[in-house]
Amino acid sequence: MRHWITYGALQMLSKARIAALSICTATAALADPAEIVALGDSLTAGYGLMDHEGFVPQMRDWLQEQGFDVRLVNAGVSGDTTAGGLSRLEWSLGPETEGLIVALGGNDLLRGLDPAQARQNLEGILEIAQSRDLAVLLVGMEAPGNYGPDYKAAFDAIYPELAETYGTLYFPRFFEGLYSVGETPSEIRDLMQPDGIHPNAEGVSLIVEAMGPAVADLIRRVEGQ
Repeated sequence: MRHWITYGALQMLSKARIAALSICTATAALADPAEIVALGDSLTAGYGLMDHEGFVPQMRDWLQEQGFDVRLVNAGVSGDTTAGGLSRLEWSLGPETEGLIVALGGNDLLRGLDPAQARQNLEGILEIAQSRDLAVLLVGMEAPGNYGPDYKAAFDAIYPELAETYGTLYFPRFFEGLYSVGETPSEIRDLMQPDGIHPNAEGVSLIVEAMGPAVADLIRRVEGQ
């Protein structure tokens, strides 16, 4: 009888250990941070800034301050157009990637490229994201008026229309945080680098503060909240 009790107790202990291990494994899996890839150009890459001053590091810090555990991957390439972003998207995504920030189009504007082509490229990016079941935040760009009203209307419509079609989250303007200070180049000069195109560290901080809640919504969508 004593041996039976000992054997039974060992069986129960073994099962308890297996159950505990399973719980620990599941908990560890749940605790893994979400991986979000930020696909963009020099604005995302942090052109002209120290490593810790760029968009991705500052956004990562902001999210951590809000209590989000996230792995934010910098997939920004200076000079990239929407076509460049589409061509490298597949190898920018890792097996653990669950969400995607798409912030492209500024270089298409600087080069005066056809809005129809930019739309097609962005649509290609969203189709790939959809095929991989990735949550997406699409960040808009607005065309300047110097290309004419038709060009501006065609380009500006790309982002909200694609966001609605593909059911993505949408943030209207990458520079939204700067526009809280002023709308004209002279009004936001102190927030820009000398080239007048890229924000300085203070400007990035305002951009992150404005866009942060939208990125937080992306993480919640990834986590199914």
